[in-house]
Amino acid sequence: MTSLLVGKKAPFFKAKAVVKGKIIEEFSLQDFLGKYVFFFFYPLDFTFVCPTELHAFQEKICEFEKRNTQVVGCSVDSWYTHLAWINCPKGKGGIQGVEYPLVSDLNKSISRNFHVLKEDDGIAFRGQFLIDKEGVIRHQLVNDLPIGRSVDEVLRLVDALIFHEKNGEVCPANWTVGAKSMQPTPEGLLRYFK
Repeated sequence: MTSLLVGKKAPFFKAKAVVKGKIIEEFSLQDFLGKYVFFFFYPLDFTFVCPTELHAFQEKICEFEKRNTQVVGCSVDSWYTHLAWINCPKGKGGIQGVEYPLVSDLNKSISRNFHVLKEDDGIAFRGQFLIDKEGVIRHQLVNDLPIGRSVDEVLRLVDALIFHEKNGEVCPANWTVGAKSMQPTPEGLLRYFK
């Protein structure tokens, strides 16, 4: 069952991962303290919606880097399966060219600790978590298996968090960079609506 992790430290883990085509024995999100982290779960390697998402994040990786944000994916597959999928061309359903880390959650403890494990199938829902520079989860969203994510919406969320941290103002509905923000007060709301 999904439960709210927003406002809490991201659950700690050390696990094997594949990064830029190499197996890393001890990967941890703690390695990225001081950066924003977009940590997402996907159901399985060599499936259907999943490669479209992984390629979409890779296509915008420069936008994440501009925002000091590390993208990290995770599934219940083994590190060997991740490596095989990364070495498989896009035209054959693979994710060749994806360079951000893919974590192996073979024992399902990471998915369980982030409350995205679909217990009856033993795979993860499409969970996503935006983690701030101190390791605190600031955004959480979980999609069912057939519903893919919007990379542009993830970037908008990163922008909103950065803006709030720098300015102390809050970001109203549909806010994007350069749009009107507001002070988090009754007067700020009234000024926003004028």
